[in-house]
Amino acid sequence: MNSPDPQVEAFVNRPGQWRDEIKKLRITLLECGLDEGLKWGKPCFMYEGRNVAIIQPFKAHCSLMFFKGALLQDTHGLLRRQGPNSQSARRLEFTSASQIRKTVVKSYVKQAIAAEKVGLRAPPAAEKPLELPAELVEILKGDRKLAAAFDALTPGRKRGYVMHFASAKQSKTRISRIEKCVAKILAGQGLRDR
Repeated sequence: MNSPDPQVEAFVNRPGQWRDEIKKLRITLLECGLDEGLKWGKPCFMYEGRNVAIIQPFKAHCSLMFFKGALLQDTHGLLRRQGPNSQSARRLEFTSASQIRKTVVKSYVKQAIAAEKVGLRAPPAAEKPLELPAELVEILKGDRKLAAAFDALTPGRKRGYVMHFASAKQSKTRISRIEKCVAKILAGQGLRDR
């Protein structure tokens, strides 16, 4: 078993929901020979420096997310998509420590390690055409400079903006979000860029 990381140790031992589940998952992952570190504020487990899995405590469940989960054979029918916009991540979800069966978790971890050993990459997602919200289409029609800047963004940056704008329920909120992002778009930045 690899030596524990002090930051992960502190995370695991803090009081709160899913403490037993996190401890059990951590022990299992370390037994598989993975290294650990705190990334994105959560316990992350790596093989030769490459991210394999991360423990994610949520309100409704504690999950073990595999970064390249789409490559894994779901022999137990337990893997779930991370979200509607997630491409390769898949996760196991637990609502109690008793649900965590070490042999089952290890079977998924071993597959993930094997994929890293041979350098497998997750298959590229099928490119879905980007559906721009009507408000964005109208604003881009009226501002050629903004339209050119938006068109010049990388596909990921465009998708980030479109998801942000489209997630608003009301048209006035979508318009407000677009207006707040004009300067960043003109600067060639993505929504989360600083």
